[in-house]
Amino acid sequence: MALETLAIIDYGMGNLHSVSKALAKLNAENGGKYDVVVTSDPAVIGSAAKVVLPGVGAFGDCMANLNSYGLIDVIKGVAGRGTPFLGICLGLQLLFDGSEEDPGVPGLRILPGMVRKIIAPELKIPHMGWNSLEFKTVSPLFAGLPAAAYVYFVHSYHAVPENGQIVTAVTEYGGAVTAAVGCGNVQAVQFHPEKSSATGLAILANFLRS
Repeated sequence: MALETLAIIDYGMGNLHSVSKALAKLNAENGGKYDVVVTSDPAVIGSAAKVVLPGVGAFGDCMANLNSYGLIDVIKGVAGRGTPFLGICLGLQLLFDGSEEDPGVPGLRILPGMVRKIIAPELKIPHMGWNSLEFKTVSPLFAGLPAAAYVYFVHSYHAVPENGQIVTAVTEYGGAVTAAVGCGNVQAVQFHPEKSSATGLAILANFLRS
């Protein structure tokens, strides 16, 4: 029987090696149900059983690359028709309408809201390092995790959704900073699960099982 595809979107920006290595390892440990592929092929992404959108870099550059690779419509399509979808780091921010990092550049507009610069006058920006999560609403990604689990962040901006109820976790950095969002099949984390030790691997394993 053919394996279902788990597509990690390659658009020239993102921590693809670490993410794909972690997911491939977890997939093998959990029965090898998926063919984990790194791809920029819209047809493969569009037909995948699960899709991951990683991201590292500037908001405007990432949107420009997604556009040049012809991936914007296929990402909106898989998110809109219920395919389990995971955004990681900038992959979370790209889901929103736009970002203060690159004013005037439209995001994917899958989730209403804007990405704002972190305001923490007494702290260093970017926010870099380990911080604990405060879970706000139920998310399939966080099933079985202990309260105040620690994960690894590297970011200067965070999402401010129009509907605060889609925020599934926050972290404290000069105030509450969005750490994760979720709306049905679309789930996303601001931190790097692939760099977050056992907690991060548990989150990725939950996505595989979701």
